Amino acid sequence: MKELDFRINNTIEKLSDPESYNVVCHEHRLGEPLPSIVKLNKIVDLIREILFPGYFGNTSLRPETTKHYMGVYVDELNELLNEEILAGMCFECDNEKNNRVKKNTTKAKKAAIEFIEYLPEIRRKLVSDVKATYVGDPAARNFGEVIFCYPSIRAITNYRVAHRLLELGVPLIPRFISEMAHGETGIDIHPKAKIGESFTIDHGTGVVVGSTSIIGNNVKIYQGVTLGAKSFPTDIDGNPIKGIPRHPIVEDNVVIYAGATILGRITIGANSIIGGNVWITRDIEKNSRVVQTKPNDRFFSDGAGI
Repeated sequence: MKELDFRINNTIEKLSDPESYNVVCHEHRLGEPLPSIVKLNKIVDLIREILFPGYFGNTSLRPETTKHYMGVYVDELNELLNEEILAGMCFECDNEKNNRVKKNTTKAKKAAIEFIEYLPEIRRKLVSDVKATYVGDPAARNFGEVIFCYPSIRAITNYRVAHRLLELGVPLIPRFISEMAHGETGIDIHPKAKIGESFTIDHGTGVVVGSTSIIGNNVKIYQGVTLGAKSFPTDIDGNPIKGIPRHPIVEDNVVIYAGATILGRITIGANSIIGGNVWITRDIEKNSRVVQTKPNDRFFSDGAGI
Protein backbone atom coordinates (compact mmCIF):
# COMPACT_ATOMS: atom_id res chain seq x y z
CA MET A 1 0.00 0.00 0.00
CA LYS A 2 2.81 2.40 0.85
CA GLU A 3 4.35 1.82 -2.55
CA LEU A 4 1.01 2.51 -4.27
CA ASP A 5 0.51 5.68 -2.23
CA PHE A 6 4.00 6.82 -3.13
CA ARG A 7 3.35 6.26 -6.84
CA ILE A 8 0.06 8.13 -6.73
CA ASN A 9 1.58 11.05 -4.79
CA ASN A 10 4.54 11.16 -7.15
CA THR A 11 2.19 11.38 -10.13
CA ILE A 12 0.23 14.19 -8.45
CA GLU A 13 3.47 16.11 -7.95
CA LYS A 14 4.33 15.76 -11.62
CA LEU A 15 0.85 16.84 -12.75
CA SER A 16 0.99 19.84 -10.42
CA ASP A 17 4.34 21.05 -11.72
CA PRO A 18 3.72 24.41 -13.53
CA GLU A 19 6.56 23.67 -15.93
CA SER A 20 4.52 20.82 -17.41
CA TYR A 21 1.48 22.90 -18.34
CA ASN A 22 2.40 26.60 -18.42
CA VAL A 23 2.64 26.67 -22.22
CA VAL A 24 -1.00 25.63 -22.79
CA CYS A 25 -2.75 26.47 -19.55
CA HIS A 26 -4.97 29.57 -19.37
CA GLU A 27 -4.34 31.61 -16.24
CA HIS A 28 -7.78 32.64 -15.09
CA ARG A 29 -8.19 35.86 -13.12
CA LEU A 30 -10.64 35.80 -10.24
CA GLY A 31 -13.87 37.64 -11.02
CA GLU A 32 -13.67 37.13 -14.78
CA PRO A 33 -16.31 34.99 -16.51
CA LEU A 34 -15.36 31.84 -18.37
CA PRO A 35 -17.21 30.55 -21.46
CA SER A 36 -19.88 28.00 -20.59
CA ILE A 37 -20.73 25.07 -22.86
CA VAL A 38 -24.12 24.76 -21.12
CA LYS A 39 -25.01 28.39 -21.85
CA LEU A 40 -23.70 28.19 -25.41
CA ASN A 41 -25.89 25.17 -26.06
CA LYS A 42 -28.84 27.16 -24.73
CA ILE A 43 -27.91 30.05 -27.02
CA VAL A 44 -27.89 27.77 -30.07
CA ASP A 45 -31.23 26.26 -29.06
CA LEU A 46 -32.76 29.71 -28.64
CA ILE A 47 -31.45 30.89 -31.99
CA ARG A 48 -32.91 27.83 -33.71
CA GLU A 49 -36.28 28.55 -32.06
CA ILE A 50 -36.13 32.16 -33.25
CA LEU A 51 -35.04 31.35 -36.80
CA PHE A 52 -37.38 28.40 -37.31
CA PRO A 53 -40.42 29.09 -35.11
CA GLY A 54 -42.65 26.06 -34.68
CA TYR A 55 -39.86 23.56 -35.37
CA PHE A 56 -37.73 23.90 -32.25
CA GLY A 57 -38.97 24.55 -28.73
CA ASN A 58 -42.61 25.32 -27.94
CA THR A 59 -43.26 28.39 -30.05
CA SER A 60 -46.89 28.94 -31.00
CA LEU A 61 -47.43 30.20 -34.52
CA ARG A 62 -50.75 31.88 -33.74
CA PRO A 63 -50.44 35.52 -34.88
CA GLU A 64 -51.57 36.83 -31.50
CA THR A 65 -48.84 34.95 -29.60
CA THR A 66 -45.83 34.82 -31.98
CA LYS A 67 -44.65 38.29 -31.05
CA HIS A 68 -44.83 37.40 -27.35
CA TYR A 69 -42.69 34.29 -27.85
CA MET A 70 -40.18 36.19 -29.96
CA GLY A 71 -39.90 38.88 -27.30
CA VAL A 72 -39.23 36.33 -24.56
CA TYR A 73 -36.65 34.46 -26.64
CA VAL A 74 -34.83 37.57 -27.82
CA ASP A 75 -34.63 38.99 -24.28
CA GLU A 76 -33.18 35.73 -22.98
CA LEU A 77 -30.82 35.45 -25.95
CA ASN A 78 -29.54 38.98 -25.43
CA GLU A 79 -28.72 38.27 -21.79
CA LEU A 80 -27.00 34.95 -22.44
CA LEU A 81 -25.16 36.16 -25.52
CA ASN A 82 -23.89 39.23 -23.71
CA GLU A 83 -22.47 37.03 -20.94
CA GLU A 84 -20.77 34.58 -23.30
CA ILE A 85 -19.34 37.24 -25.62
CA LEU A 86 -17.88 38.99 -22.58
CA ALA A 87 -16.43 35.70 -21.35
CA GLY A 88 -14.82 35.08 -24.74
CA MET A 89 -13.36 38.58 -24.84
CA CYS A 90 -11.91 38.29 -21.34
CA PHE A 91 -10.53 34.83 -22.09
CA GLU A 92 -8.55 35.99 -25.11
CA CYS A 93 -7.58 39.47 -23.87
CA ASP A 94 -3.84 39.59 -23.15
CA ASN A 95 -3.81 42.96 -21.39
CA GLU A 96 -3.13 42.04 -17.77
CA LYS A 97 -2.82 45.63 -16.53
CA ASN A 98 -6.43 46.68 -17.05
CA ASN A 99 -9.71 45.35 -15.68
CA ARG A 100 -10.67 43.17 -18.61
CA VAL A 101 -14.31 42.82 -17.53
CA LYS A 102 -14.78 46.60 -17.39
CA LYS A 103 -12.89 47.09 -20.63
CA ASN A 104 -14.98 44.58 -22.59
CA THR A 105 -18.47 45.00 -21.09
CA THR A 106 -19.58 47.75 -23.46
CA LYS A 107 -18.08 45.97 -26.47
CA ALA A 108 -19.88 42.74 -25.55
CA LYS A 109 -23.26 44.49 -25.20
CA LYS A 110 -22.80 46.21 -28.57
CA ALA A 111 -21.85 42.96 -30.32
CA ALA A 112 -24.84 41.13 -28.81
CA ILE A 113 -27.29 43.78 -30.01
CA GLU A 114 -25.75 43.95 -33.48
CA PHE A 115 -25.94 40.18 -33.77
CA ILE A 116 -29.60 40.12 -32.76
CA GLU A 117 -30.36 42.85 -35.30
CA TYR A 118 -28.85 40.61 -37.98
CA LEU A 119 -31.05 37.58 -37.16
CA PRO A 120 -33.68 38.44 -39.86
CA GLU A 121 -30.91 38.36 -42.48
CA ILE A 122 -29.63 35.01 -41.17
CA ARG A 123 -33.17 33.67 -41.42
CA ARG A 124 -33.45 34.93 -45.00
CA LYS A 125 -30.24 33.15 -45.98
CA LEU A 126 -31.28 29.95 -44.20
CA VAL A 127 -34.62 29.96 -46.01
CA SER A 128 -32.67 29.99 -49.28
CA ASP A 129 -30.59 27.05 -47.99
CA VAL A 130 -33.74 25.11 -47.03
CA LYS A 131 -35.34 25.76 -50.43
CA ALA A 132 -32.19 24.70 -52.29
CA THR A 133 -31.94 21.52 -50.21
CA TYR A 134 -35.57 20.63 -50.86
CA VAL A 135 -35.37 21.30 -54.60
CA GLY A 136 -32.09 19.39 -54.90
CA ASP A 137 -33.22 16.22 -53.09
CA PRO A 138 -36.00 14.13 -54.67
CA ALA A 139 -36.33 12.27 -51.35
CA ALA A 140 -37.34 15.41 -49.45
CA ARG A 141 -41.11 15.50 -49.03
CA ASN A 142 -41.47 19.09 -47.80
CA PHE A 143 -39.61 22.03 -46.25
CA GLY A 144 -40.53 20.87 -42.75
CA GLU A 145 -38.76 17.55 -43.23
CA VAL A 146 -35.64 19.38 -44.36
CA ILE A 147 -35.63 21.65 -41.29
CA PHE A 148 -36.44 18.88 -38.82
CA CYS A 149 -34.32 16.04 -40.16
CA TYR A 150 -31.44 17.21 -42.34
CA PRO A 151 -28.13 17.58 -40.47
CA SER A 152 -26.91 20.01 -43.11
CA ILE A 153 -29.44 22.63 -42.02
CA ARG A 154 -28.32 22.35 -38.41
CA ALA A 155 -24.68 22.67 -39.43
CA ILE A 156 -25.31 25.58 -41.81
CA THR A 157 -27.39 27.34 -39.14
CA ASN A 158 -24.51 27.11 -36.67
CA TYR A 159 -22.10 28.26 -39.36
CA ARG A 160 -24.15 31.35 -40.27
CA VAL A 161 -24.51 32.26 -36.59
CA ALA A 162 -20.82 31.72 -35.88
CA HIS A 163 -19.72 33.57 -39.01
CA ARG A 164 -21.72 36.66 -38.08
CA LEU A 165 -20.30 36.67 -34.55
CA LEU A 166 -16.81 36.43 -36.03
CA GLU A 167 -17.57 39.38 -38.32
CA LEU A 168 -18.52 41.36 -35.21
CA GLY A 169 -15.11 40.69 -33.69
CA VAL A 170 -16.24 38.11 -31.15
CA PRO A 171 -13.37 35.76 -30.24
CA LEU A 172 -13.53 32.06 -29.28
CA ILE A 173 -17.35 31.80 -29.11
CA PRO A 174 -17.80 31.35 -32.90
CA ARG A 175 -15.43 28.38 -32.84
CA PHE A 176 -17.34 26.85 -29.93
CA ILE A 177 -20.58 27.12 -31.91
CA SER A 178 -19.14 25.65 -35.12
CA GLU A 179 -17.62 22.73 -33.20
CA MET A 180 -21.01 22.02 -31.60
CA ALA A 181 -22.38 21.43 -35.09
CA HIS A 182 -19.31 19.37 -36.00
CA GLY A 183 -19.93 17.07 -33.04
CA GLU A 184 -23.66 16.90 -33.72
CA THR A 185 -23.57 16.31 -37.49
CA GLY A 186 -20.06 15.31 -38.55
CA ILE A 187 -19.93 18.43 -40.76
CA ASP A 188 -16.93 20.68 -40.08
CA ILE A 189 -17.35 24.26 -41.35
CA HIS A 190 -14.91 26.83 -40.03
CA PRO A 191 -16.76 30.02 -39.01
CA LYS A 192 -14.31 32.19 -40.96
CA ALA A 193 -15.24 30.60 -44.31
CA LYS A 194 -17.38 32.73 -46.63
CA ILE A 195 -20.46 30.96 -47.98
CA GLY A 196 -23.10 32.39 -50.29
CA GLU A 197 -26.84 31.74 -50.41
CA SER A 198 -28.76 28.59 -51.42
CA PHE A 199 -26.00 26.36 -50.04
CA THR A 200 -26.68 22.62 -49.92
CA ILE A 201 -24.83 19.78 -48.23
CA ASP A 202 -26.32 16.40 -49.16
CA HIS A 203 -25.95 13.72 -46.46
CA GLY A 204 -23.02 15.66 -45.05
CA THR A 205 -20.96 13.31 -42.89
CA GLY A 206 -17.25 14.01 -43.27
CA VAL A 207 -17.56 17.37 -45.05
CA VAL A 208 -14.72 19.77 -44.22
CA VAL A 209 -14.69 23.46 -45.21
CA GLY A 210 -11.48 25.25 -44.29
CA SER A 211 -11.23 28.70 -42.74
CA THR A 212 -10.26 30.69 -45.86
CA SER A 213 -12.63 28.89 -48.23
CA ILE A 214 -14.94 31.04 -50.35
CA ILE A 215 -18.14 29.44 -51.67
CA GLY A 216 -20.50 31.21 -54.04
CA ASN A 217 -24.27 30.97 -54.46
CA ASN A 218 -26.23 27.82 -55.30
CA VAL A 219 -23.38 25.42 -54.52
CA LYS A 220 -24.09 21.80 -53.62
CA ILE A 221 -21.57 19.43 -52.03
CA TYR A 222 -21.94 15.80 -50.97
CA GLN A 223 -20.60 13.75 -48.08
CA GLY A 224 -16.87 13.38 -47.60
CA VAL A 225 -15.93 16.50 -49.57
CA THR A 226 -12.86 18.38 -48.36
CA LEU A 227 -12.10 22.01 -49.17
CA GLY A 228 -8.68 22.02 -47.57
CA ALA A 229 -5.15 23.37 -47.60
CA LYS A 230 -2.38 21.82 -49.66
CA SER A 231 0.48 22.87 -47.38
CA PHE A 232 1.33 25.20 -44.53
CA PRO A 233 4.04 27.74 -45.40
CA THR A 234 6.38 28.60 -42.56
CA ASP A 235 8.37 31.64 -41.53
CA ILE A 236 12.16 31.80 -41.13
CA ASP A 237 11.85 30.18 -37.70
CA GLY A 238 9.84 27.25 -39.05
CA ASN A 239 6.52 28.35 -37.54
CA PRO A 240 3.32 28.13 -39.65
CA ILE A 241 2.29 31.47 -41.19
CA LYS A 242 -1.28 32.09 -40.11
CA GLY A 243 -4.03 34.09 -41.78
CA ILE A 244 -3.02 33.66 -45.41
CA PRO A 245 -5.58 32.38 -47.99
CA ARG A 246 -4.87 28.67 -48.43
CA HIS A 247 -8.27 27.08 -49.18
CA PRO A 248 -10.29 26.84 -52.42
CA ILE A 249 -12.65 29.31 -54.04
CA VAL A 250 -15.81 27.64 -55.36
CA GLU A 251 -17.81 29.85 -57.70
CA ASP A 252 -21.58 29.90 -58.27
CA ASN A 253 -23.66 26.89 -59.37
CA VAL A 254 -21.01 24.24 -58.69
CA VAL A 255 -21.78 20.63 -57.71
CA ILE A 256 -19.08 18.61 -55.91
CA TYR A 257 -19.79 14.90 -55.51
CA ALA A 258 -18.91 12.58 -52.63
CA GLY A 259 -15.31 12.12 -51.57
CA ALA A 260 -13.81 14.87 -53.72
CA THR A 261 -10.70 16.48 -52.25
CA ILE A 262 -9.94 20.04 -53.38
CA LEU A 263 -6.79 21.55 -51.94
CA GLY A 264 -5.00 24.89 -51.98
CA ARG A 265 -5.93 28.41 -53.08
CA ILE A 266 -7.40 27.33 -56.37
CA THR A 267 -10.64 28.28 -58.12
CA ILE A 268 -13.41 25.95 -59.22
CA GLY A 269 -15.12 27.88 -62.01
CA ALA A 270 -18.85 28.58 -62.07
CA ASN A 271 -21.30 25.97 -63.38
CA SER A 272 -18.77 23.15 -63.02
CA ILE A 273 -19.40 19.56 -61.89
CA ILE A 274 -16.73 17.81 -59.84
CA GLY A 275 -17.07 14.02 -59.80
CA GLY A 276 -16.68 11.77 -56.79
CA ASN A 277 -13.31 10.83 -55.28
CA VAL A 278 -11.25 13.15 -57.47
CA TRP A 279 -8.18 14.99 -56.17
CA ILE A 280 -7.82 18.56 -57.43
CA THR A 281 -4.96 20.98 -56.80
CA ARG A 282 -5.20 23.22 -59.90
CA ASP A 283 -7.74 25.76 -61.15
CA ILE A 284 -10.77 24.43 -63.01
CA GLU A 285 -12.30 26.61 -65.72
CA LYS A 286 -15.96 27.58 -65.76
CA ASN A 287 -18.47 25.07 -67.15
CA SER A 288 -16.08 22.15 -66.63
CA ARG A 289 -16.87 18.53 -65.77
CA VAL A 290 -14.13 16.66 -63.92
CA VAL A 291 -14.49 12.89 -63.46
CA GLN A 292 -12.36 9.80 -63.04
CA THR A 293 -11.79 7.52 -66.01
CA LYS A 294 -9.63 4.39 -65.67
CA PRO A 295 -7.38 3.59 -62.69
CA ASN A 296 -4.12 4.64 -64.37
CA ASP A 297 -5.49 7.48 -66.48
CA ARG A 298 -5.58 11.19 -65.77
CA PHE A 299 -8.82 12.68 -64.66
CA PHE A 300 -11.02 13.70 -67.56
CA SER A 301 -12.36 17.22 -67.86
CA ASP A 302 -14.34 18.61 -70.75
CA GLY A 303 -13.40 22.06 -69.51
CA ALA A 304 -9.91 23.03 -68.37
CA GLY A 305 -8.37 19.77 -67.25
CA ILE A 306 -6.27 19.61 -64.09
